[in-house]
Amino acid sequence: MTAPSAPWPVDWSAAGPAQPAAAVVYDIPLRLPFRGQVRRRGMVWPSPAGWVEWSPFPDYGPSEAAAWLRATAELAQRGWPAPRRSHVPVNTTVPATDPETAHDLVAASGCATAKVKVAQAGQSLAQDLARVEAVRHALGPSGRLRLDANGAWSLDQADRALAQLARFDLEYVEQPCASVADLAQLRRRLRGRVLIAADESIRRADDPLRVVAERACDIAVLKVQPLGGVWRCLELAERLGLPVVVSSAVETSIGLAAGLALAAALPELPYACGLGTASLLRGDLTADPLLPRDGQLEVRPVALDPALAASWRAQPALSASWWDRLSQARRAASTAAAVSVGPAGSGVRGGRPGGHV
Repeated sequence: MTAPSAPWPVDWSAAGPAQPAAAVVYDIPLRLPFRGQVRRRGMVWPSPAGWVEWSPFPDYGPSEAAAWLRATAELAQRGWPAPRRSHVPVNTTVPATDPETAHDLVAASGCATAKVKVAQAGQSLAQDLARVEAVRHALGPSGRLRLDANGAWSLDQADRALAQLARFDLEYVEQPCASVADLAQLRRRLRGRVLIAADESIRRADDPLRVVAERACDIAVLKVQPLGGVWRCLELAERLGLPVVVSSAVETSIGLAAGLALAAALPELPYACGLGTASLLRGDLTADPLLPRDGQLEVRPVALDPALAASWRAQPALSASWWDRLSQARRAASTAAAVSVGPAGSGVRGGRPGGHV
């Protein structure tokens, strides 16, 4: 099943909990710091098609958060597409941590693919090299190893760093530079020695198709919440015409289920997906979290466990702040700027940068 060729209109009245008393604001600590955060926070609520998650990061303003809210409205109104596969291969994700911790995370994951965060502010290339070497050792020679720089390198920094990191037999590097122009130039310099995947240059762009027009990447990374829904991602994937890696925004298993639905519905899935992130959280909202077994996730529904939800429920002040964020996002979504589609009918909302995932 494929997405429609034209953007699908959203009934914004479905964006948000129909039964506010059933919604839960959660507050779960992370096992290791991730993108500057030590806790993952968000909201979940029931919809006619199942539980949905809304969890934009703290640095996202109302217009950015509105795109994430669109994903909940899409599920409530349309459900998810029929799956093409019953299981999805996933990578394990390694934060910018020390080599020993990185090795242990990969060795315990059961995954044959690992994504390693590099170019962290305050860290050196030597630290990146040590971390990546430890991960390669944990994976063995047959494992697949990819990097994610979150656009932190300049063009020349990326060129120099990858000249050294390439010896670890990289599958690809995700968003090595921030701008599409730099990605395109780096891709020409690399000449296929290391493939380039685009993440922020798609989901944070006014024109997500520019990476194709400028031949700036080999692979597209798509994330359901930031891009506004499973169906919207399917439509974008068709327009991009690139191999797709579906990744998470470090959600609970309720949010991960949406990414899993996208990965299961794509016509082709040549790469492991970045959906094995439930283990980064110290808890979950379901008794049967989406954790990989033998490097794969089973495509299945996820139900909220009331007792677990109660144990991770946010304190009243934090909960109130999230309800306020929801109100602001809904107001932003009601304006033409927040719900306009991207250029050339891409079906993707444009907007200013909102942060790294």
